[in-house]
Amino acid sequence: MTAADVATSAADVAAALRTTATIRERAGVLLVRARSGESAWFTVDDAAFAVAAHEVAELTRSRFPDLQIPYHSRWRHFEAGGIDRVADLTARIAGLDAGERARTLIDVTLVSVLLDAGAGPDWSFRESSPDGDRVYTRSEGLGVASWHAFGAGLFSSDADVPLRVDAAGLRALTAEQLAGAFQVTGDNPLVGLDGRLDVLHRLGGVLAADPEVFGADGRPGGLFDVITAGGPVTAEAILGAVLDHLSPIWPSDNTYTDESGTVVALGDCWFHPALGDCTPAPGRMPFHKLSQWLTYSLIEPLELSGYAVTGLDGLTGLPEYRNGGLLLDTGVLTPLDPAFTDRAWQVDDEAVVEWRALTVALLDEIADAVRAELGVTATRLPLACVLEGGTWAAGRVTAARLRGGLPPFTIVSDGTVF
Repeated sequence: MTAADVATSAADVAAALRTTATIRERAGVLLVRARSGESAWFTVDDAAFAVAAHEVAELTRSRFPDLQIPYHSRWRHFEAGGIDRVADLTARIAGLDAGERARTLIDVTLVSVLLDAGAGPDWSFRESSPDGDRVYTRSEGLGVASWHAFGAGLFSSDADVPLRVDAAGLRALTAEQLAGAFQVTGDNPLVGLDGRLDVLHRLGGVLAADPEVFGADGRPGGLFDVITAGGPVTAEAILGAVLDHLSPIWPSDNTYTDESGTVVALGDCWFHPALGDCTPAPGRMPFHKLSQWLTYSLIEPLELSGYAVTGLDGLTGLPEYRNGGLLLDTGVLTPLDPAFTDRAWQVDDEAVVEWRALTVALLDEIADAVRAELGVTATRLPLACVLEGGTWAAGRVTAARLRGGLPPFTIVSDGTVF
């Protein structure tokens, strides 16, 4: 720990590392460094960048000719297969007041997002319907599986009120129950099942410990009252509420300790030596990918409840397999090590931290280039829509073409980051 670290309180460090301004600033440092040839891991090809941005714009135009693009959100996965599952849930909660409907939608969104980490290449979920079974994999499969688990009352402790998530229900959840809901077997393995269960247990503990926010029953939907209490709702306010009240769910070994001995959980925030001049907390590169994914995904429940959300571009792009994979697959980023894709990496490896940071910074640039090609403003096409239109879809297309949909390289995951 440096002198600069010691002089800064844990609360101040956490506050700084939880802002998207800090994420962008530090990601930008690493991008400038990589462009100047100082990276130990990647080169940046700006000619390839122009081609990649054009491909994203073309794909966006082909998928959404009228440019009426929905947000990049967990709600897209709830629509997998073109099925309007949301209409069924809406009908089931129609008798509730508007606030309780919003809390219910937040409940299902939050627990589904926390279950949305890399599923691995060998897992799938089979959904039965009168029209025949449908099989989903990866994010869509996880979304559909968690949707059905919520509808069946898996996360509720009250059999008479199945359509909710509460602390007791989460804390009582077993590995066998979660595996059953996700159809996990020896022939259908889900990566990070234990990590997902641990996150849900942690969530249950956090909800139970903060009744002022989450109520006596400890429901994630309590965030609705926090987010809407201060008047107009901004995307960064949603993220702030998520990080302020839910950060303890992340693994506790990734922490910051100040001079007084106060410890704060940092979550999705990792070390990179090239950020040693940044303050506070030199060397720390925050991402908060799942927290931002949750924030993107909470926009629709709030808007459905009559609350407009502004400042969507305050959030960053999401540094994960599809967005970051697009940059590798199109040659925007090229690993300096020819054997880069041959090994399994850890989440905190410097190369992975840098790849994710470069992804964040380059997604902002791609968004500007896409808007320019499509002739629209950021107000008309916020980053949330560029991702959906967009970079995430293009990453999937390139991965399908090059590797049958597999990620560009392997990161060992416990289900709490990817």
